[in-house]
Amino acid sequence: MTVNLEVAEGVGTIRLDRPPMNALDIATQDRLRELAQEATDRDDVRAVVLYGGEKVFAAGADIKEMQVMDHVAMVKRSRALQEAFTAVARIPKPVVAAITGYALGGGCELALCADYRIAADNAKLGQPEILLGLIPGAGGTQRLSRLVGPSKAKDLIFTGRMVKADEALTLGLVDRVVPAAEVYEQAHAWAARLAQGPAVALRAAKEAVDQGLEADIDTGLAIERTWFAALFATEDRERGMRSFVEEGPGKAKFA
Repeated sequence: MTVNLEVAEGVGTIRLDRPPMNALDIATQDRLRELAQEATDRDDVRAVVLYGGEKVFAAGADIKEMQVMDHVAMVKRSRALQEAFTAVARIPKPVVAAITGYALGGGCELALCADYRIAADNAKLGQPEILLGLIPGAGGTQRLSRLVGPSKAKDLIFTGRMVKADEALTLGLVDRVVPAAEVYEQAHAWAARLAQGPAVALRAAKEAVDQGLEADIDTGLAIERTWFAALFATEDRERGMRSFVEEGPGKAKFA
């Protein structure tokens, strides 16, 4: 398999495994969608790590595969491509990308589907599609601009340039830079901590933020209000408030 899901202690690691560069061919894209749905459905998966291994996250699409596709073929395929990445973005649980080496093109777009990004100090990210006479097609024009702002996104997309980890951190493209040997360990620790949290409230928080960003402020507030009230029907809310009153803040156990 070109992508695998490994689960331990509430954390599901979606691991790309297509050496040497984890090129995202059609089979890998389809497998990503399948595993994103599996991670969504499994109760023993409470948080997710996206990982490409010690050397590379993903260096982009399989260009040789794409080169033989004409307009009609890509019209058919582009929707499935976006749906695969959207399935990852819509996992209703905390998702962190552990970025090593290159995260380019589709690899960068996959990292953008995470809620949080931890990069190795030797990582390089970018959207080089313009150098092929193309634009990002797996969500890059939309998710990148929402993350770093339109002018910074346009700079990266227009030029196709790669940015090193320190610049990616400055741009807001990644959230933390750590030594390469610690990337997966720290990403897993981030996910493991949240895996112990209130699952329904975490889902509510993620959906309220993500859906609110796509709406006007009044609609976003309505989404927040609806989820806020709904959480009063959950056992986690009862447990959390009871623990706060009886033991003080931050001591509730949810998992």
